[in-house]
Amino acid sequence: MRYLDEYRDPVLARRLLTELTAVATRPWRIMEVCGGQTHTLVRQGIDELLPAGVRMVHGPGCPVCVTPLETLDRAMAIAERPGVVFTSFGDMLRVPGSSTDLLSARARGADVRVVYSPMDAVEIARREPGREVVFLAVGFETTAPANAMAVLHAARLGLTNFSLLVSHVLVPPAMTTLLADPDCEVQAFLAAGHVCAVMGWTAYEPIAERYRVPIVVTGFEPLDLLEGVLMAVRQLEEGRAEVANQYARAVRRTGNTEAQRAVRRVFRVADQVWRGLGPLPASGLRLSEEFAAFDAARRHDVGALRPSEHPDCIAGAILTGARLPTDCAAYGTRCTPRTPLGAPMVSTEGTCAAFHSAGRTAAAPAGSPA
Repeated sequence: MRYLDEYRDPVLARRLLTELTAVATRPWRIMEVCGGQTHTLVRQGIDELLPAGVRMVHGPGCPVCVTPLETLDRAMAIAERPGVVFTSFGDMLRVPGSSTDLLSARARGADVRVVYSPMDAVEIARREPGREVVFLAVGFETTAPANAMAVLHAARLGLTNFSLLVSHVLVPPAMTTLLADPDCEVQAFLAAGHVCAVMGWTAYEPIAERYRVPIVVTGFEPLDLLEGVLMAVRQLEEGRAEVANQYARAVRRTGNTEAQRAVRRVFRVADQVWRGLGPLPASGLRLSEEFAAFDAARRHDVGALRPSEHPDCIAGAILTGARLPTDCAAYGTRCTPRTPLGAPMVSTEGTCAAFHSAGRTAAAPAGSPA
């Protein structure tokens, strides 16, 4: 295949579904660990078309959704300080903190700007040396290289008015945390192809071996996901537990070594709080001591914060796959993309937003966890 629309071919999709129906003889639960994959599964109705018993469990694959509440509250406190230019990707502006969001802070007069790259924030710092420019650096391993390069570039320019508010999370520790839960019913994973394009898949190999779960590195188009599910079910049916690569057009086992080198230089692995999951050991990144001067949390001390989730939001249970968005009493009424109570409804990769945009109602759809 050479063109994107070839990965959306309905004839090939039906063939894969037919083959999957023939292969699956038992109920299986498979978790996709990517919000982009969740949106494709739900928007295209793939989760409803799977054979009876093969169910997709929507995992904590939305980096915006798992950014801790304390980080968001800290971001808003920094953004509202005089002389600060606070920069972020657009999908972070409406994510609710304890009491407000960055878009509301901008409405109150804070200089909050949407950028398309952390390098844009570096350029603002270069052009406006009298302002403190902060970039909200969130995401999985996918976005870490660009943020590392922004720090390295700012250091080369000698900028002293640029910093990152870092909230990077790592996928493998989240997977092991879910699998270590005695109530976990996930039997296989679809790993995010873009994460593996950067990091490769070697970190998944000991997980597959230890927990006896197939892990299939998968792309984001409908045929990618159907083939990924088929590859996972084949392993489950045959009693195998290996790391397989469906996304061969973009991913190799060792990943992008140059990107990894930049990340290792600028960041260090650290404990991290995940919104909805809590603190997970060695599951995030922080700036290394060499680049501590670029740490916005150190540079802009806002004192003690007391984050508080909305009492009606069940985002934690949704992010772990224990509940569906339609299980939430506020879903589609008090909580919508325009009036979100939690991050999964506002984020472009959030499970709640995926269900809402697809018109899913309170009746649990076939092929999804009950």
